[in-house]
Amino acid sequence: MLFWILTATLVAAIALLMLLALWRGGAASQTGAAQDLGVYRDQLRGVEAELARGVIGTDEAERLRLEISRRLLEADRAARGSVTAGSAPIAATLGGAVAVVVVLAAAFGVYQSFGAPGYPDLPLKARLEAAELAYDSRPSQAEAEAAAAARHGAAPAPDAQFVALMERLRAAVQERPDDPVGLELLARNEALLGNYHEAWTLQRRLIALKGETATVEDHVALAEMMIGAAAGTITPEIEELLGDILANDPGNGIALYYMGLMMAQLDRPDRTFVIWSALLARGPETAPWIAPIRRSINDLAWLAGETGYVAPDPVMAGPSAEMLAAAAALAPDARVALLRGPTEALMAQMAASGGTADEWARLIAAQGLLGDSARAAAIWEEAQRVFADRPADLALVSDAAAGAGLPGGVAAPRGPTAGDIANAASLSPDEQAGFIDAMVGRLSERLDAQGGSAAEWAQLIRALGTLGRTEEARAKWALAGAAYGDKPDDLAAIRAAAVAAGVAE
Repeated sequence: MLFWILTATLVAAIALLMLLALWRGGAASQTGAAQDLGVYRDQLRGVEAELARGVIGTDEAERLRLEISRRLLEADRAARGSVTAGSAPIAATLGGAVAVVVVLAAAFGVYQSFGAPGYPDLPLKARLEAAELAYDSRPSQAEAEAAAAARHGAAPAPDAQFVALMERLRAAVQERPDDPVGLELLARNEALLGNYHEAWTLQRRLIALKGETATVEDHVALAEMMIGAAAGTITPEIEELLGDILANDPGNGIALYYMGLMMAQLDRPDRTFVIWSALLARGPETAPWIAPIRRSINDLAWLAGETGYVAPDPVMAGPSAEMLAAAAALAPDARVALLRGPTEALMAQMAASGGTADEWARLIAAQGLLGDSARAAAIWEEAQRVFADRPADLALVSDAAAGAGLPGGVAAPRGPTAGDIANAASLSPDEQAGFIDAMVGRLSERLDAQGGSAAEWAQLIRALGTLGRTEEARAKWALAGAAYGDKPDDLAAIRAAAVAAGVAE
């Protein structure tokens, strides 16, 4: 109510001042013209009096009469104009009053429609208290999942063939409930189907089964499944899990991203900005949390009061996987020219702020392609210490070390493994065909993006020939021939596969 009283008082005072200015302006102009007429009449009478006393002559008196008469006529015209103009402020006053009323009525209507009548002030203390209240009153995981189910309803029906495979996987896990491989596969595929509650329940069983051998990645997967079940709400249970992850891995990007998201949900953009801007500056640009942060960081900075913030430009640190694959097909001198600068830049960045497993792997691969085996070996030795308690990350770096020919490196399985083939034997012919196509497709995509060993290229070409995809096999043979043209032994192995596939002689 006080707001309306103050607003009405200010508007009335301003309107009154404007009306008084209009009214006084007309009255002042009329008073000034009347005074000039009186002065000139008195001067005419004074001329006649001086002529009668003989003070001035007839010629002088005539000249004065003409001059004063001219001024008198001008003053009379001015007086007549002021009378006409004097009526104008009255109309202007009425028009101004009407305009003020119309503008006020329109402003009131707009405010009623789009404003927030009666909305209280939001001082910083009140906002902080509201954020604390929102934090304390967050829904539990069960409540958030129930609300999400009510909002979104049933998920669309998946592919019938995939459903049949899922039923078989569920039955297998039910028969062997302590099989960690089965639990992990089922949890991830339930998440793909949108069955997040079942997914995180299975993932929690998997972590309990693994005990102390459970990795940070296992807990991160559990957190993401719980967040999916809660439709993005960071519940107290999820926050506790994220806290445990950060206690073991303080720089974990996914956990930090979700902590920032929780602060945004509690109307604390200032805290979200601190977390997300640091993640954005740290990179790498390929990290899954970078894209959503980059989309919202400018608006978030404005809400946090950071008006001078400028988001860093996207930069890929070091050579990309595509660059490494291209370099493998080049002559040694051209390879050095392509890789030396990006590799040194990546080393400098990692020396200053550490790096992800992907960056360690790309650095080792680049040093191997540059022919600096000693440096690659030193980096691999250091990586084994850094990632000793993170098996998934260590496997990624170990694969790069194997590709660089370093002792102790273990290449990741490529394409269908013996276990995959054994599993495929129990499928129907159509299911087997789909299974093999998927496996070969993944191998083909990886080799196109990252390159690979001669054995992998030979395996892919031979598999494409067996599947009758001759044109694809011929294209892969051309790529592999270019990559291994300076390595006769490797090229011979690939050529043998190409001959078997019918695309080489």
